[in-house]
Amino acid sequence: MFDKIMEAQQKAGEVKKRLDAITVTGTAEGGKITVTANGNKVLQSVTINEEFYKEADREEIEELLVVAINKAMEQADNVSQSEMAAMTKDMFGGLGGLFGK
Repeated sequence: MFDKIMEAQQKAGEVKKRLDAITVTGTAEGGKITVTANGNKVLQSVTINEEFYKEADREEIEELLVVAINKAMEQADNVSQSEMAAMTKDMFGGLGGLFGK
């Protein structure tokens, strides 16, 4: 039992490292704002199109930033869930044998 706990902790650490290396992006309004994050939901950069920045007002920029950030976080969630599912499947062999499948 203790071995399984240690293995799970090790695998979780490996997944975290993989997620750190995965880049996701969120964009708003056709790329006027682009947000880049890693699979662990850590923002890496924010890019605002220069022409848009000159023309837009503060409220519009703030709204589009929220849209782009939410899109990047959604992608990070999807990547994280996929990585965790793969780790669980590796650890438990899919559990198919336990249920007669």
